[in-house]
Amino acid sequence: MRPRDPHEPGRTASSLELFFDLVFVVAVSVAAAQLHHALSEKHIADGLMSYGMVFFAIWWAWMNFTWFATSFATDDWLYRVLTIVQMSGVLVLAAGIEAVYADRDFTVVVFGYVVMRFAMIAQWLRASHTAGESRQATLRYAGGIAIVQVLWLTTLVMPEKLVVVAWFVFVLAELAVPVVAERRWTTPWHPHHITERYGLFTLILLGESLLASANAIFEAVHEHEDLGKLIALSVLTLVVTAALWWIYFWPPHHTAITSFARSIRYGYVHYFVFAAAGAFSAGIEVQIDSITHHTKLSELAASYTVTIPIAIFVLGIWWIALRDNADRVVNLVVPVGAVLVLLDPLIPVPFALTALFMALIVVTLVLRPPVERSA
Repeated sequence: MRPRDPHEPGRTASSLELFFDLVFVVAVSVAAAQLHHALSEKHIADGLMSYGMVFFAIWWAWMNFTWFATSFATDDWLYRVLTIVQMSGVLVLAAGIEAVYADRDFTVVVFGYVVMRFAMIAQWLRASHTAGESRQATLRYAGGIAIVQVLWLTTLVMPEKLVVVAWFVFVLAELAVPVVAERRWTTPWHPHHITERYGLFTLILLGESLLASANAIFEAVHEHEDLGKLIALSVLTLVVTAALWWIYFWPPHHTAITSFARSIRYGYVHYFVFAAAGAFSAGIEVQIDSITHHTKLSELAASYTVTIPIAIFVLGIWWIALRDNADRVVNLVVPVGAVLVLLDPLIPVPFALTALFMALIVVTLVLRPPVERSA
């Protein structure tokens, strides 16, 4: 397991990385489904808190594997086995998500997360033997991750009231590990490979929104009274999902991470981009419940479960990728359009204004192509 060439031409995601992503489809789907139920039952604060905590575990485990794979990925049997062990941890974590929402019980989620992270420790230790100049960085990754996992295990014996506080503290510790590890010794990360991997994960999340659009059609088949509204919601969901895809993939993302500091910003802000994309699909399901009268939320509140995630997604990706490659027009239209989406719940036609603003942003991006600039 030798360091990869950070300038390797034609670097793309491997079949193992794509296989690895499949288990995250399960975890994201379960987290979004539970958020949908929590919001529909009007457990807004608890639902959002649980979603944010669970989604961090999903996102951080995926991101750490992606960062390792861009620097040291090989394709021998041991690397494959350790990756599959990480996949098993994701499935365990997914199995415990419902208990987090129902009883704030993190036992299974923590166990699954720690399984993933200890497999990651083994990967870093293995890489350290042939890492060359990156050896100290790999050892710091392994040591830092190990320490934080011990901290996570202490939450299993903590009083429930302390778990949330500890969660925030331990999250900061997790986020600090890459910064400390790469302070003096860097790993050979590949900008194009990293941005491609983030794009692939975005497609997974947007796929959840397309599923929500299809669910609106399925519901319409059985709810003849609300047929028109459900079909309209399905069409508008497709339009907005396509717009989110268009916006995300408009700029040349590899130019956004020309330094380690910029890669940290790019990666960490993606937590909000990814979480918003997952919450968007949950919001569509809530909107279906609102149309079919199966939610305790008001129509206004139900609409905000859709528009707020869209605004966060667009603002997040504009901040880390679009604005550095855009002219003044794009840098005005995109953030303003994202904020105006929040006005949608105030009109009587759900989601229509959002689709209009998203379409206007896309038209602007088509007319104003990206301008690559130096970092």
